[in-house]
Amino acid sequence: MRAATFYLHGGMDARTDWLPLRSGPLVLHFDPETAALRGVRLGDREVVRAIYGAVRDRNWETVAPILADLRVEAGTESFRLTFDAHCQRGDVDFAWRGEVSGDAGGTLTYRMTGQARSTFWRNRIGLCLLHPIRECAGQACVIETVAGETLAGVFPDAIAPHQPFENLRAIAHAVSSDVWTEARLDGETFEMEDQRNWTDASFKTYGTPLTLPFPVEIRAGTEVAQTITMTLSDAPPGAQNRNARTRATTGGALRSGREAAKAPATRAEMDETPIVLRFAPTVPLRLPAIGLGIAGRGAALTETETARLRALALAHLRLDLTLSAPGWEARLERATDEARALGVGLEIALFLTDAAEAELPALRASLERFQPPVARWLIFHAGAKSTPREIILQARRALADYAPNAPMGAGTNAYFAELNRERPPCDSLDFACYSLNPQVHVADAASLVENLEAQGATVRSAQAFCPDRPVVVSPITLKPRFNPNATETTTAPPPTALPPEADARQASLLGAGWTLGSLQALCESQPDSLTYYETTGRRGVMAGEPNGEAESEIEAATGNETDAPRPAALPSLAGAVFPLYHVFADVGAFAGGEVLPLVSPSGASGRVAALALRAGRRHGLLCANLTPSPQSVRLVLSAPVLGLSLRQIEESGVEHWMRAPEAARQNEADTLQTDADNATEWTLPPYAYARLDWQTTAESASAATEREAENGGTA
Repeated sequence: MRAATFYLHGGMDARTDWLPLRSGPLVLHFDPETAALRGVRLGDREVVRAIYGAVRDRNWETVAPILADLRVEAGTESFRLTFDAHCQRGDVDFAWRGEVSGDAGGTLTYRMTGQARSTFWRNRIGLCLLHPIRECAGQACVIETVAGETLAGVFPDAIAPHQPFENLRAIAHAVSSDVWTEARLDGETFEMEDQRNWTDASFKTYGTPLTLPFPVEIRAGTEVAQTITMTLSDAPPGAQNRNARTRATTGGALRSGREAAKAPATRAEMDETPIVLRFAPTVPLRLPAIGLGIAGRGAALTETETARLRALALAHLRLDLTLSAPGWEARLERATDEARALGVGLEIALFLTDAAEAELPALRASLERFQPPVARWLIFHAGAKSTPREIILQARRALADYAPNAPMGAGTNAYFAELNRERPPCDSLDFACYSLNPQVHVADAASLVENLEAQGATVRSAQAFCPDRPVVVSPITLKPRFNPNATETTTAPPPTALPPEADARQASLLGAGWTLGSLQALCESQPDSLTYYETTGRRGVMAGEPNGEAESEIEAATGNETDAPRPAALPSLAGAVFPLYHVFADVGAFAGGEVLPLVSPSGASGRVAALALRAGRRHGLLCANLTPSPQSVRLVLSAPVLGLSLRQIEESGVEHWMRAPEAARQNEADTLQTDADNATEWTLPPYAYARLDWQTTAESASAATEREAENGGTA
């Protein structure tokens, strides 16, 4: 693999070899890597996010399919494809046949027929249907139960802690004012969950119900057969008989679909359409405090690393402290030294046990000894998914007189789902907290990008059930740090593979783009504080010094043994920063400033991430291409500006930005001009990251202040 290719997307490219398909008025794609129908659209409206077959082991880990004998018959109005899929890992061995079709009337059918080749324990085997959040959240639907009842329902707006619909045989909802879609489910009893609990931007309809025991042993030879059939109609179920609705599909719904299809629908068409960004007519938002985690492994920070971290203008460092584990005092001492060197406080995630009454006095003595600067306390119980009230009260009694201005919060060290299902005693907290990562269910790059829009919903939902309490999201990582739902110990990865908590995309431009998209989604929902990644190492913002772990593990991810000769095209990453380092440096340049909300066309979602910032008269737009195709971006400015300049990190120069970040950040910027509409436009190459800077004139700054005052002042 070429080094530049690795720096683009970590060797895990997005949206490769997707097959464009049509089913009457519907435009969609088939992903041969995941065996999924994806992005089913009626014009500019997404009807279905995905349909796919899933095999989940006893730890809820997905066993990815390997496809063979894919056969495709595709016309201008219909298609049919078949394939063989093999899911094998450890003792799991399941093979299935997929048959997928779409006709000229917009009817889609996905059939899965499979058999276990070994005896193993599973949590789920079957089809999944993902409903898009943007089109469905808060909208009415009609469900049919396995008992034949037809019931009215509503997709949840706030994130539902538990299954909103159970015992499903069919579900229908409006796509537009005159088009409905219905999904009929056969071969299993289905139910729905709100996947925003894990920051997936979808509602998932799936079988088998979670009310049944799991994991379940599946014997060799056991067969599984399921089918999902989707149809379009002019009316909801029950409004007229089924035959009339089916006939209507080829009438009004089809005509409506063709009318809607005038908007760009295929990926290629959307990529060729410029993205226009405008400033929303709302007041600016506060830029949250942003920090990093202390490296879980490796040596103390070097002088160079310390200087580079100072340049990020961080608000804090997170330290995980498990008082029942050996070596916690040494970790506290090291963290105190690093925090003082950076001039920041510590966000201490404190893990207590039932022996907290004995653990806390020992911590109190160490606090007096090392005098760490505490920014906030995150209180957890090592044996509970959500912090119980008594543990919080014990921590308050023991720590109240040390750093009395440091707020104390609690919640979960795991996913938002745990916070939502076991809601914390908010009256005992100064804030609520939870962690976040995009790969609980899927790992492909396209899904990581699609799911960015769900992150803000977690903050808004936490604010709803913990009113008048700030929300802290900590930490935010690319991969899960651990599996809170595992029922047995997982098998260690081979020596040449990255460990399960690390992702090669951490060192790529795609990782930088995802980070910016995460900041955009979260900042717009106004959490109090965000903690990302770690300082150094495989989960850090920089690789670490020579012979460090990040260097050898990233080599392993590219298929190069650490003791083998290094190809000239893939030089060492030791001592380099990752592209996402520059995202934090650019945000840090506006620390204490404001976020200026943007509006963009719906087609921009999944293509470009953009975050506009302001500090006084200084303005900046951070922008990243989230795709492997070039994207044209047009920014419409709200007032006359001075000194419009652009710095861009792309494939041809990314290595310079990684190896010599200080010099690269001093490079002369490109000057951009505005046109007659006071707009500027430029092209982002694949996965490129850019920072656009300008200043407002004194007159335009004064006018902006007056407008904000009229709108209620700064948020």
